[in-house]
Amino acid sequence: MVSGTQRNADDGAARRRDDGPSPDRSAAAHAGVDGPGESRADRDTVAVARAAGPASGETVRVDSWIWSVRLVKTRSVGAAACRGGHVRVNGERVKPAYAVRVGDEVRLRHADRERVVIVKRVIRKRVGPPVAAECYVDNSPPPPPREAVAPAGVRDRGAGRPTKRDRRELERLRGSGSSDGRPGTP
Repeated sequence: MVSGTQRNADDGAARRRDDGPSPDRSAAAHAGVDGPGESRADRDTVAVARAAGPASGETVRVDSWIWSVRLVKTRSVGAAACRGGHVRVNGERVKPAYAVRVGDEVRLRHADRERVVIVKRVIRKRVGPPVAAECYVDNSPPPPPREAVAPAGVRDRGAGRPTKRDRRELERLRGSGSSDGRPGTP
């Protein structure tokens, strides 16, 4: 008679035995050898993007897509940008629920910069930056250099409280204040 623990040990040995490559993996993939011109990282990236994509026949909302490819930080920011008219698809302002397709040109005005991207792959879930970059072609103009954007009214550290004259100069530089020179009147 065989005890229960011995029977379980025999079953485990049968489960651990490797009968060769599984039917869904090729022999090259099983051996860890990549195909011609294909690296393992490329194959993994494509697999992640496919997994994040919609099922056949499904569409993806524009607010969800710009969040998925990391053009905006949150989906609600993407939806607010759509509602505010900062997102255009093929030249038209769109609502957050607009369905994005491969080949569409998406223009996003965000953080004082315009992003122009062409949809290469439609995905629904947020993915890492390397995978996200493969889902669109970036035709955005380069951001302005940092030295071209001069900060308005920066004071030296330790300079003390600004005088009334300094404050008026700062207001003039920033464009705030009234047109008649008196503060507080419209």
